[in-house]
Amino acid sequence: MTGPVLSLAPGLDPARLAPAFARFGRLHMPGVLPPDQARAVGAALAGTPWHRSMHVGGKSYDFALETLETIPAERQAALETALVEGGRAGFQYRFDAWRLSDLVEAGQRAGGPLEAVYDLLNSEAFLRFVRTLTNDPRPAYVDAQATRYRAGDFLTAHDDGVEGKNRLYAYVLNFTPAWRTDWGGLLAFHDADGHVAEAYAPTFNALNIFRVPQLHAVTQVASYAAGERLSVTGWIRER
Repeated sequence: MTGPVLSLAPGLDPARLAPAFARFGRLHMPGVLPPDQARAVGAALAGTPWHRSMHVGGKSYDFALETLETIPAERQAALETALVEGGRAGFQYRFDAWRLSDLVEAGQRAGGPLEAVYDLLNSEAFLRFVRTLTNDPRPAYVDAQATRYRAGDFLTAHDDGVEGKNRLYAYVLNFTPAWRTDWGGLLAFHDADGHVAEAYAPTFNALNIFRVPQLHAVTQVASYAAGERLSVTGWIRER
């Protein structure tokens, strides 16, 4: 089944951006897709069949939203307590996800802009862009999942370094229509002293890319946030 074809916005010059990436190991690039393509992806994300993704007590869980609603109230309360307590000192997260790579690689294509994002990320044009930006010949493929952060959602500090995963760089491609910095949901990079060295707001049609390993988190979305943080995210890997 065929669908739309996406492209990088004209005028992006990875060679010009490469010195900044080499210096900081991360980069925020606005306007990465042509505007009409970015709007189409954002609209598709708004209609995604989300699952609730959590990491609790050292284990990862994916719940269909309708299944989560059937869990008894006391079990949901216990899950929430474990989530909060674990987040105080360890790795914990809660957000909505849709496993784009898993579906595409299983042959379950339905067409549409999100699959076109996966195809763009794995195109030779994008991989060549990344190789030039990072001055690294190793990037060979990209995995992807769609994510949605709502009020209370978060991702605690971690560095993405997992043995055997062959992760070179992490990325976040943002499709949040409008966002205020004080709503949270920031991609925050931590320094050795425990401070936030830099943080990126989820700016619409911006690509954030950073070297792995690098300590970072997604700050908790505020209860008063008037929107949802939408993105496609994953890792750029070597074979």
